[in-house]
Amino acid sequence: MSTSATPQKLASVTPVRSGAFGLRHYLICLKGVVLRECLRFLHQRERFISSLVRPLVWLFIFAAGFRQVLGVSIIPPYKTYVLYEVYITPGLCGMILLFSGMQSSLSMVYDREMGNMRTLLVSPFPRWFLLVSKMLAGVAVSIAQVYAFLIVAWFWGVKAPPLGYLFVLPALFLSGMMLCALGMLLSSMIKQLENFAGIMNFVIFPGYFASPALYPLWRIQEASPLLYKICLVNPFTYAVELIRFAFYGQVDWVSLGVVAGCTLLFLAGAIIAYDPSRGLMTRKQDTGGNA
Repeated sequence: MSTSATPQKLASVTPVRSGAFGLRHYLICLKGVVLRECLRFLHQRERFISSLVRPLVWLFIFAAGFRQVLGVSIIPPYKTYVLYEVYITPGLCGMILLFSGMQSSLSMVYDREMGNMRTLLVSPFPRWFLLVSKMLAGVAVSIAQVYAFLIVAWFWGVKAPPLGYLFVLPALFLSGMMLCALGMLLSSMIKQLENFAGIMNFVIFPGYFASPALYPLWRIQEASPLLYKICLVNPFTYAVELIRFAFYGQVDWVSLGVVAGCTLLFLAGAIIAYDPSRGLMTRKQDTGGNA
């Protein structure tokens, strides 16, 4: 009787599909992914300090030296002359988002190497939802770092309009999503953890310096028309401008369209490229257990 009952029991068991999950299950999954990333960040105090040191060095030291050299004319969204510290603040916010997005991607490469990402991606939840959850977790951490920087800058005397700190939140969120999606796409193409540091530097520094983060585009155009064209095809350029205009309650529609389009493009590429079978666990099986 036991042999006849076993097939019946097996036949009655049906696999759980992602469509069988309700909104509550998706929210629980999202909460778990975001909470894990936040706890990881809280336990890495050096990461928080380093995320503030980079922009603060530019704000406290470089801005003081460049103030007399790089004058900023009256350009939108500014209605009057502004100090160089005020001009570079949106770019420094973008710097935090850029580095944080790459750091989140580095953690994804590490999780994939250790097998954690593989376990997550083979769960019944759709891959796009899991990757978006990772992006939201990374953006939440990066936005917290940006506001910590803005608090320090406020005490230094670099202040935006009071409502600007609220208006800039959607711009920070969308820009952070684009940069996290870019980092996620890059991490899906990297097979070894050791290669990611070189890829990060290849993306971060050209992307940051070939943008209006530190100097206006009209000055770049005067100095080098070729560099100006590179800035125009750089997605980070539009992220910085979106943040800059948002501080003053304005919307740069071109930047908004470019950032939103690049976010969808990078995310689609990451969803297609991410393979849960890649990583250390698979290589161990291929080599008979020797990594």
